[in-house]
Amino acid sequence: MSDLTAQHWDDVYSSKVPSETSWYELRAERSVRLLTEAVALTGRGPGSVIDVGAGTSTLVDELLAVGWAPVTVLDVSAAALDRIRARLSDEADVRYVVADIASWEPEEPFDAWHDRAVFHFLTEPAQQARYVAGAAHGVKSGGVLVIGTFGPGGPQQCSGLPVARHDVASLLAHFNADFDMLSSEVEIHRTPWGQEQQFTWVSLHRK
Repeated sequence: MSDLTAQHWDDVYSSKVPSETSWYELRAERSVRLLTEAVALTGRGPGSVIDVGAGTSTLVDELLAVGWAPVTVLDVSAAALDRIRARLSDEADVRYVVADIASWEPEEPFDAWHDRAVFHFLTEPAQQARYVAGAAHGVKSGGVLVIGTFGPGGPQQCSGLPVARHDVASLLAHFNADFDMLSSEVEIHRTPWGQEQQFTWVSLHRK
């Protein structure tokens, strides 16, 4: 993932307000719902969670509000995480990790792993395999993984970078050695300027 550099994303988050990015959403309602539904299907409740590629999303705020903790926010951009840190209190049960998910390894597993629009930046099989191995190591047995990528009808690039688009079958092909299917859905995300982007979402259960 040579293009997915800290400098590239620091430039994006330093030069734009959140609503000027294509992936912006006022609230992370779908992600909160999918995480809540996934843990309910496994007979569990909120616990520890990591948001991979957190950017400046309000997902962390919304997860804390409904009982998830601790919440780890990971992004390759320190500038993005600085914006999250600035709006949350120092007492918030949040851990900040500046790292490239293609090479990062979690020190301990989480109850839940969330990724909205990071996995699709991994276009090489070796990168994808490293991510899958990290997710398998990073989710507790019985935990959940909720992941959303551009779907087959989605854009071929994001923020000037190429992406690998996925349907449900292709996502399962990557993760089914370590995860079982819980649910899936297709989202039509509308950018702040009205463009439609197709997303594929899957919720998976760690074996």
